[in-house]
Amino acid sequence: MRDYYDILGVTRGCDEAALKSSFRKLAMEHHPDRNGGCEEAEGRFKEINEAYSVLSDPQKRARYDQFGHAGVNGGGGGQGGGQFHDVNDIFNEVFGDVFGDMFGGRRQRGGPARGQDLRYDLEISLEQAYAGSEVEIVVPASIQCEACDGSGAKPGTSPTVCGGCGGAGRVRASQGFFSVERACPRCGGSGQIIADPCVECRGHGQVRKERTLQVRIPAGVDDGARIRLAGEGDAGARGGPRGDLYIFLSVKPHELFERDGLDLLCTVPVPMTVAALGGAIEAPCLMGGENCDGNCKIEVKVPEGAQTGRTVRLKGRGMPSLRSRERGDLVVELFVETPTRLNARQKELLRELSDLCGEQQHPKSANFLGKAKRFWEEVTGA
Repeated sequence: MRDYYDILGVTRGCDEAALKSSFRKLAMEHHPDRNGGCEEAEGRFKEINEAYSVLSDPQKRARYDQFGHAGVNGGGGGQGGGQFHDVNDIFNEVFGDVFGDMFGGRRQRGGPARGQDLRYDLEISLEQAYAGSEVEIVVPASIQCEACDGSGAKPGTSPTVCGGCGGAGRVRASQGFFSVERACPRCGGSGQIIADPCVECRGHGQVRKERTLQVRIPAGVDDGARIRLAGEGDAGARGGPRGDLYIFLSVKPHELFERDGLDLLCTVPVPMTVAALGGAIEAPCLMGGENCDGNCKIEVKVPEGAQTGRTVRLKGRGMPSLRSRERGDLVVELFVETPTRLNARQKELLRELSDLCGEQQHPKSANFLGKAKRFWEEVTGA
């Protein structure tokens, strides 16, 4: 007999996760349903199941590692005549988390299905993200049909129990040594048959309609944040629970501010004279909340001799935190602005100022010119 580890394509020291992953891959590849009932695939599938039934059991695996096939009496039902593990039990164990409902929970066998979850993309302003807001949205969704109360049957009539599955919604089909459970093809898995469907919903139990909802935007939300509204998704089939509504937020770019975490960044022009002498300027802020629109002002002190790129940090004037009482800062970057369209008198005064200023008034220029002079001397050899 082939080695069980070779059958599953794993090493002897592999962990449980690697063992299960390999089994999943091989079982899906060689499942008879995917190979048109091929006898070779069925034999390979049985071999894979036998190997996994032994190696997935810690005690059997230890005996197999020590004594080989003799230690497990032929493994899971092979030539040694040991106990055979039902392939359906193994599939439920290994594939149950794969084939469950991956978005909206599992459906109870024979019970009403849960409604679909919905997504809504909502764009908000930075002011709304700063102060919080309440926004009205219109969402098209499936709702329970009022005419039939969601049953799908014409008013005055009721659905009947499906004779194909006895109301279970599932049927089991045997194929060789194993059986596969599927949704009942007669009732589609609902367990009920509607002989006389409702005219309004055509037997679906649901109708499509736009719904108006109020959404509260908490203060401090960032771009990409998600809000979940439980039970505001599509209605479930025939009385099933509603799905959820997920609102994905995006924050529009602002013409004055950039956001960096909880901090707000803003570049503010500073007159050359204020930058040289020091003083105060006004910068926009969001302290006024949603209705501020960048017109709220805060005083920023400019230090004497400030250069372009200098930043002034105003504590607690940034974005609020979603999960604490912390607030970010407003970081103001200064941009020294050179005056333009000077008249003759203004030019004369600037020339006079230029003549009076020396290296002490322009230390960076003096430092740069010194480096440039050494560079030119090295290049020219002078």
